[in-house]
Amino acid sequence: MDKLKIYDRDFKVNAVKLAIEKNRFIAAKELGIATTNIYRWHAEFQKYKDESFLEGHFRNSENKRLAIHKMSLTKKLQKVERQVEIFKSASRYILQGKPMIFHFIEENSHRYPICRMCKVLGIRETTYYRWRDSIPSRRERHRTFLENEISSIFYEYKGRYGNGKISAELLSRGIQLSPCTVSFYMRRLGLVSKLSSKHKTKSGSHFIQHNPCIFPNLLNRQFKADESSQIWVSGMTSLETMEGLLFLTIIMDLFDSKIIGWNLSIGLTIMETSMPTWEKAVINRKPKKGLIFHSDRSPQYANKIFTRKLNSYKHIKRSMSRTENHLDNAVPKSFFTSLKSELASLNELPVKEEMEEKIPEYLEQTSKVFKHKLI
Repeated sequence: MDKLKIYDRDFKVNAVKLAIEKNRFIAAKELGIATTNIYRWHAEFQKYKDESFLEGHFRNSENKRLAIHKMSLTKKLQKVERQVEIFKSASRYILQGKPMIFHFIEENSHRYPICRMCKVLGIRETTYYRWRDSIPSRRERHRTFLENEISSIFYEYKGRYGNGKISAELLSRGIQLSPCTVSFYMRRLGLVSKLSSKHKTKSGSHFIQHNPCIFPNLLNRQFKADESSQIWVSGMTSLETMEGLLFLTIIMDLFDSKIIGWNLSIGLTIMETSMPTWEKAVINRKPKKGLIFHSDRSPQYANKIFTRKLNSYKHIKRSMSRTENHLDNAVPKSFFTSLKSELASLNELPVKEEMEEKIPEYLEQTSKVFKHKLI
């Protein structure tokens, strides 16, 4: 099939002039073109004269001005419509703060230009890109998820599960992970089953395996701070309710004996105790360079997940109580004693819901009394 022929302006003008001098049929035969072309070109030449056959161009300045104005208005209208569309789509994220706005921009970067979304939502592009660059990759998020799940199972079953049982438990939760891979993650986290032969010598006597997440006692029972965020101490205790035990984890700033972070949980996993308590503490009070974080040696503090979290701040010093030296962490224990004396004044054991409602005011009240005792 022959390609469609394209004729330039000069050819069309000469074809029309030849048709006028002779006739359309002779002109079409001499030029080797269809007679219909001559008819169509002749009609356009009669209508527009010298401005005929100007495809892609405006035939006069007024038409050009109106067309340009129309194009400009169309672009402006499209821009406004796009801005309204972006704002409507992001409306439920705006009230939730900047982090959720950042997530909206990230999820819709294939639909709208990032610069346009940032402008409509009042976010600087540099701020968004700084946030985006700080987000862990999908692979890192997946690894962290698996580490949290394995740690949760390990502590849920009191450290008795090895790689095989943890792999089976993960499978029951819809996560397929081979025992070899579970072993790899357990080594990364420093988790060793109590029933493992690694815990025993050939004679059968027990020994304590080295834990790289154990730190020396830097505080040395000096429970005084001269300024805010100089020394934070943390501890855990159990609270009895009608349905069973709840576990309270706190972080106290020794400068003013204020509870800057706390969490009430039904379990003892890292993600229920030390981790959420720390995240609340850093929101309520910004840690300073050289901050000493002191705690006991329980698994909720002496683990790789929590250690990596604190190491990410790069200026925090870890301190832990010595083995069987309960006075090394005397401040949280004394605080829990005061708190439980308040709870003991109740006529009967509270239910869990009541404890969850009352614990904030108990913490505030006991914190004030405790601070007065220290002074």
